[in-house]
Amino acid sequence: MRVVSLLPAATEMVMALGAGDALVGVSHECDYPPAAGRLPRVTSSPIDSSGSSGSIDADVRRLTSSGRPVIVVDAAALSRLAPDLLLTQGLCEVCAVADGEVHRLARILPNPPAVLSLSARDLAGIWNDIRTVGDALHLRNEAEELVAGLRDRLDRLRSCAPSVRRRVLCIEWLDPLYLAGHWVPELVSAAGGVDVGAVAGSHSTRRSWRSVLELRPDLVVVMLCGFPVGRAREELEALTSPEARQLFANARVWIMDGNAFTSRPGPRVVDGAERLQAAMKEREIPGLERWRPAA
Repeated sequence: MRVVSLLPAATEMVMALGAGDALVGVSHECDYPPAAGRLPRVTSSPIDSSGSSGSIDADVRRLTSSGRPVIVVDAAALSRLAPDLLLTQGLCEVCAVADGEVHRLARILPNPPAVLSLSARDLAGIWNDIRTVGDALHLRNEAEELVAGLRDRLDRLRSCAPSVRRRVLCIEWLDPLYLAGHWVPELVSAAGGVDVGAVAGSHSTRRSWRSVLELRPDLVVVMLCGFPVGRAREELEALTSPEARQLFANARVWIMDGNAFTSRPGPRVVDGAERLQAAMKEREIPGLERWRPAA
Protein backbone atom coordinates (compact mmCIF):
# COMPACT_ATOMS: atom_id res chain seq x y z
CA MET A 1 0.00 0.00 0.00
CA ARG A 2 1.18 3.51 -0.87
CA VAL A 3 0.14 6.15 1.68
CA VAL A 4 0.31 9.94 1.56
CA SER A 5 -0.33 11.75 4.84
CA LEU A 6 -1.49 15.36 4.79
CA LEU A 7 -1.56 15.57 8.58
CA PRO A 8 1.37 15.39 11.04
CA ALA A 9 -0.66 13.41 13.60
CA ALA A 10 -1.58 10.83 10.95
CA THR A 11 2.07 10.53 9.92
CA GLU A 12 2.98 9.86 13.55
CA MET A 13 0.25 7.22 13.81
CA VAL A 14 1.47 5.38 10.71
CA MET A 15 5.03 5.42 12.01
CA ALA A 16 3.99 4.29 15.51
CA LEU A 17 2.11 1.37 13.96
CA GLY A 18 5.32 0.24 12.26
CA ALA A 19 4.09 1.07 8.75
CA GLY A 20 6.55 3.80 7.90
CA ASP A 21 7.62 1.94 4.75
CA ALA A 22 4.12 2.50 3.34
CA LEU A 23 4.48 6.29 3.48
CA VAL A 24 5.48 7.78 0.13
CA GLY A 25 4.63 11.44 0.81
CA VAL A 26 3.77 13.80 3.66
CA SER A 27 2.76 17.39 4.36
CA HIS A 28 5.29 20.21 4.75
CA GLU A 29 4.54 20.20 8.50
CA CYS A 30 5.33 16.51 9.09
CA ASP A 31 8.59 16.54 11.08
CA TYR A 32 8.31 13.56 13.44
CA PRO A 33 9.73 11.03 13.66
CA PRO A 34 12.86 12.29 11.83
CA ALA A 35 12.38 9.75 9.02
CA ALA A 36 9.24 11.66 8.00
CA GLY A 37 11.40 14.66 7.12
CA ARG A 38 13.11 12.71 4.37
CA LEU A 39 9.89 11.97 2.47
CA PRO A 40 8.55 14.01 -0.48
CA ARG A 41 6.42 17.02 0.53
CA VAL A 42 3.07 17.47 -1.18
CA THR A 43 1.80 20.60 0.59
CA SER A 44 2.90 24.19 1.20
CA SER A 45 1.49 27.35 2.75
CA PRO A 46 1.65 31.02 1.74
CA ILE A 47 1.85 31.97 5.42
CA ASP A 48 5.23 33.02 6.83
CA SER A 49 5.51 30.69 9.82
CA SER A 50 8.48 32.67 11.15
CA GLY A 51 6.26 35.67 11.84
CA SER A 52 4.72 36.61 15.17
CA SER A 53 1.53 34.94 16.36
CA GLY A 54 -0.32 38.16 15.62
CA SER A 55 0.90 38.33 12.02
CA ILE A 56 0.17 34.63 11.47
CA ASP A 57 -3.37 35.08 12.77
CA ALA A 58 -3.87 38.09 10.48
CA ASP A 59 -2.60 36.13 7.47
CA VAL A 60 -4.94 33.22 8.21
CA ARG A 61 -7.91 35.55 8.50
CA ARG A 62 -6.96 37.36 5.27
CA LEU A 63 -6.69 34.12 3.32
CA THR A 64 -9.91 32.73 4.77
CA SER A 65 -11.90 35.90 4.08
CA SER A 66 -10.70 35.90 0.46
CA GLY A 67 -11.60 32.26 -0.04
CA ARG A 68 -7.98 31.18 -0.51
CA PRO A 69 -6.58 28.02 1.14
CA VAL A 70 -4.22 28.16 4.10
CA ILE A 71 -2.63 24.88 3.02
CA VAL A 72 -2.06 24.13 -0.68
CA VAL A 73 -1.62 20.66 -2.22
CA ASP A 74 0.82 20.10 -5.07
CA ALA A 75 -1.52 18.12 -7.32
CA ALA A 76 1.25 17.17 -9.73
CA ALA A 77 3.42 15.77 -6.94
CA LEU A 78 0.44 13.89 -5.55
CA SER A 79 -0.26 12.38 -8.96
CA ARG A 80 3.37 11.25 -9.35
CA LEU A 81 3.28 9.52 -5.96
CA ALA A 82 0.13 7.60 -6.95
CA PRO A 83 -1.12 6.85 -3.44
CA ASP A 84 -3.62 4.13 -2.61
CA LEU A 85 -4.61 5.97 0.57
CA LEU A 86 -4.76 9.66 1.50
CA LEU A 87 -4.84 10.60 5.19
CA THR A 88 -6.32 13.99 6.11
CA GLN A 89 -8.53 15.57 8.78
CA GLY A 90 -11.74 17.51 9.14
CA LEU A 91 -11.09 19.38 12.38
CA CYS A 92 -9.06 22.47 11.46
CA GLU A 93 -8.31 23.98 8.05
CA VAL A 94 -5.39 25.92 9.53
CA CYS A 95 -3.64 22.65 10.43
CA ALA A 96 -4.24 20.66 7.24
CA VAL A 97 -5.76 20.80 3.80
CA ALA A 98 -9.50 21.47 3.71
CA ASP A 99 -11.26 18.10 3.73
CA GLY A 100 -13.39 18.95 0.70
CA GLU A 101 -10.33 19.90 -1.33
CA VAL A 102 -8.69 16.56 -0.58
CA HIS A 103 -11.72 14.65 -1.82
CA ARG A 104 -11.83 16.79 -4.98
CA LEU A 105 -8.16 16.14 -5.72
CA ALA A 106 -8.55 12.43 -5.05
CA ARG A 107 -11.37 12.18 -7.58
CA ILE A 108 -9.34 13.73 -10.41
CA LEU A 109 -6.25 11.55 -9.98
CA PRO A 110 -5.75 8.87 -12.65
CA ASN A 111 -6.26 6.15 -10.04
CA PRO A 112 -8.36 7.77 -7.29
CA PRO A 113 -7.10 6.76 -3.83
CA ALA A 114 -9.21 6.06 -0.79
CA VAL A 115 -9.48 9.10 1.50
CA LEU A 116 -9.49 8.66 5.26
CA SER A 117 -10.44 11.80 7.20
CA LEU A 118 -9.59 11.90 10.92
CA SER A 119 -11.67 14.07 13.23
CA ALA A 120 -10.68 13.52 16.87
CA ARG A 121 -11.91 16.15 19.33
CA ASP A 122 -11.00 14.30 22.53
CA LEU A 123 -8.90 11.35 23.72
CA ALA A 124 -11.55 8.79 22.77
CA GLY A 125 -11.51 10.26 19.28
CA ILE A 126 -7.71 9.97 19.08
CA TRP A 127 -7.88 6.31 20.13
CA ASN A 128 -10.58 5.74 17.52
CA ASP A 129 -8.51 7.46 14.82
CA ILE A 130 -5.53 5.21 15.62
CA ARG A 131 -7.76 2.15 15.26
CA THR A 132 -9.20 3.51 12.00
CA VAL A 133 -5.74 4.07 10.54
CA GLY A 134 -4.76 0.61 11.75
CA ASP A 135 -7.75 -0.91 9.99
CA ALA A 136 -6.89 0.90 6.75
CA LEU A 137 -3.34 -0.48 6.93
CA HIS A 138 -4.52 -3.98 7.96
CA LEU A 139 -2.83 -3.48 11.33
CA ARG A 140 -5.77 -3.64 13.74
CA ASN A 141 -3.91 -5.71 16.35
CA GLU A 142 -0.99 -3.28 16.33
CA ALA A 143 -3.42 -0.37 16.70
CA GLU A 144 -5.11 -2.00 19.69
CA GLU A 145 -1.73 -2.58 21.31
CA LEU A 146 -0.71 1.03 20.70
CA VAL A 147 -3.95 2.39 22.19
CA ALA A 148 -3.70 0.05 25.19
CA GLY A 149 -0.14 1.21 25.85
CA LEU A 150 -1.10 4.89 25.67
CA ARG A 151 -4.08 4.41 27.99
CA ASP A 152 -1.91 2.46 30.42
CA ARG A 153 0.58 5.33 30.57
CA LEU A 154 -2.24 7.74 31.41
CA ASP A 155 -3.46 5.39 34.14
CA ARG A 156 0.03 5.34 35.65
CA LEU A 157 0.08 9.15 35.58
CA ARG A 158 -3.21 9.28 37.46
CA SER A 159 -1.83 6.95 40.11
CA CYS A 160 1.07 9.30 40.91
CA ALA A 161 -0.74 12.62 40.56
CA PRO A 162 -0.09 15.37 43.14
CA SER A 163 -2.25 15.11 46.26
CA VAL A 164 -3.65 18.61 45.66
CA ARG A 165 -5.27 19.18 42.28
CA ARG A 166 -3.84 22.35 40.75
CA ARG A 167 -5.91 24.88 38.82
CA VAL A 168 -4.38 24.94 35.33
CA LEU A 169 -4.85 27.39 32.47
CA CYS A 170 -3.68 26.14 29.06
CA ILE A 171 -2.89 28.80 26.44
CA GLU A 172 -2.86 27.70 22.80
CA TRP A 173 -2.23 31.10 21.15
CA LEU A 174 -1.10 34.47 22.51
CA ASP A 175 -2.12 37.08 19.93
CA PRO A 176 -5.07 36.94 19.99
CA LEU A 177 -5.43 34.89 23.16
CA TYR A 178 -6.88 31.39 22.71
CA LEU A 179 -7.32 28.76 25.41
CA ALA A 180 -6.69 25.15 24.42
CA GLY A 181 -9.71 22.86 24.17
CA HIS A 182 -10.31 19.46 22.56
CA TRP A 183 -8.24 16.74 24.33
CA VAL A 184 -6.12 19.12 26.45
CA PRO A 185 -8.51 19.26 29.47
CA GLU A 186 -8.34 15.44 29.63
CA LEU A 187 -4.54 15.58 29.61
CA VAL A 188 -4.66 18.06 32.50
CA SER A 189 -7.02 15.80 34.43
CA ALA A 190 -4.87 12.71 33.85
CA ALA A 191 -1.85 14.67 35.09
CA GLY A 192 -3.68 15.54 38.30
CA GLY A 193 -5.00 19.03 37.64
CA VAL A 194 -8.21 20.88 36.81
CA ASP A 195 -8.43 22.79 33.55
CA VAL A 196 -10.14 26.07 34.51
CA GLY A 197 -10.42 27.38 30.94
CA ALA A 198 -12.01 24.60 28.90
CA VAL A 199 -13.85 21.28 28.96
CA ALA A 200 -12.97 18.13 27.04
CA GLY A 201 -14.14 18.09 23.44
CA SER A 202 -14.72 21.84 23.25
CA HIS A 203 -13.23 24.03 20.56
CA SER A 204 -10.29 26.20 21.50
CA THR A 205 -11.82 29.54 22.45
CA ARG A 206 -10.77 33.16 22.08
CA ARG A 207 -10.68 35.04 25.38
CA SER A 208 -9.57 38.38 26.77
CA TRP A 209 -6.71 38.67 29.23
CA ARG A 210 -9.06 40.40 31.65
CA SER A 211 -11.48 37.45 31.61
CA VAL A 212 -8.80 34.81 32.25
CA LEU A 213 -7.52 36.78 35.24
CA GLU A 214 -10.82 35.89 36.93
CA LEU A 215 -10.08 32.15 36.55
CA ARG A 216 -7.33 32.38 39.20
CA PRO A 217 -5.07 29.56 37.92
CA ASP A 218 -2.25 28.14 40.00
CA LEU A 219 -0.37 27.17 36.84
CA VAL A 220 -0.36 28.73 33.39
CA VAL A 221 0.96 26.39 30.70
CA VAL A 222 1.78 28.05 27.38
CA MET A 223 1.50 25.37 24.68
CA LEU A 224 1.33 27.33 21.46
CA CYS A 225 -0.08 25.49 18.46
CA GLY A 226 2.75 24.67 16.06
CA PHE A 227 5.45 26.40 18.17
CA PRO A 228 8.34 24.75 20.03
CA VAL A 229 9.54 26.07 23.38
CA GLY A 230 11.94 28.68 21.96
CA ARG A 231 9.33 30.31 19.73
CA ALA A 232 6.80 30.34 22.55
CA ARG A 233 9.33 32.00 24.84
CA GLU A 234 9.89 34.76 22.28
CA GLU A 235 6.15 35.34 22.03
CA LEU A 236 5.78 35.55 25.80
CA GLU A 237 8.62 38.02 26.14
CA ALA A 238 7.07 40.26 23.48
CA LEU A 239 3.74 40.59 25.31
CA THR A 240 2.94 44.07 26.59
CA SER A 241 -0.60 43.57 27.95
CA PRO A 242 -0.81 44.69 31.62
CA GLU A 243 -3.49 42.03 32.27
CA ALA A 244 -1.24 39.31 30.83
CA ARG A 245 1.63 40.45 33.03
CA GLN A 246 -0.66 40.42 36.06
CA LEU A 247 -1.81 36.89 35.24
CA PHE A 248 1.77 35.67 34.94
CA ALA A 249 2.76 37.39 38.16
CA ASN A 250 0.02 35.57 40.08
CA ALA A 251 0.74 32.03 38.82
CA ARG A 252 3.63 29.75 37.97
CA VAL A 253 4.18 29.86 34.22
CA TRP A 254 5.47 26.94 32.19
CA ILE A 255 6.24 26.66 28.48
CA MET A 256 5.61 23.37 26.69
CA ASP A 257 6.45 22.35 23.15
CA GLY A 258 2.90 22.59 21.85
CA ASN A 259 3.95 21.60 18.34
CA ALA A 260 5.12 18.21 19.58
CA PHE A 261 2.91 17.38 22.52
CA THR A 262 -0.52 19.03 22.49
CA SER A 263 -1.57 20.47 19.13
CA ARG A 264 -1.38 17.16 17.23
CA PRO A 265 -4.08 14.57 17.99
CA GLY A 266 -1.72 11.62 17.87
CA PRO A 267 0.28 9.29 20.14
CA ARG A 268 2.46 12.03 21.65
CA VAL A 269 -0.42 13.69 23.49
CA VAL A 270 0.43 11.28 26.32
CA ASP A 271 3.91 12.80 26.39
CA GLY A 272 2.08 16.10 26.81
CA ALA A 273 0.20 14.79 29.84
CA GLU A 274 3.49 13.64 31.36
CA ARG A 275 4.90 17.13 30.92
CA LEU A 276 1.82 18.69 32.48
CA GLN A 277 2.38 16.55 35.56
CA ALA A 278 6.06 17.47 35.58
CA ALA A 279 5.03 21.15 35.66
CA MET A 280 2.72 20.47 38.59
CA LYS A 281 5.65 18.85 40.38
CA GLU A 282 7.98 21.77 39.53
CA ARG A 283 10.26 19.62 37.38
CA GLU A 284 11.76 20.70 34.04
CA ILE A 285 12.15 17.99 31.39
CA PRO A 286 12.89 18.19 27.65
CA GLY A 287 10.09 20.08 25.94
CA LEU A 288 9.05 21.83 29.15
CA GLU A 289 10.62 24.77 30.95
CA ARG A 290 9.67 27.22 33.68
CA TRP A 291 9.25 30.84 32.59
CA ARG A 292 9.55 33.87 34.82
CA PRO A 293 8.46 37.28 33.52
CA ALA A 294 11.05 40.01 33.57
CA ALA A 295 10.68 42.41 36.48
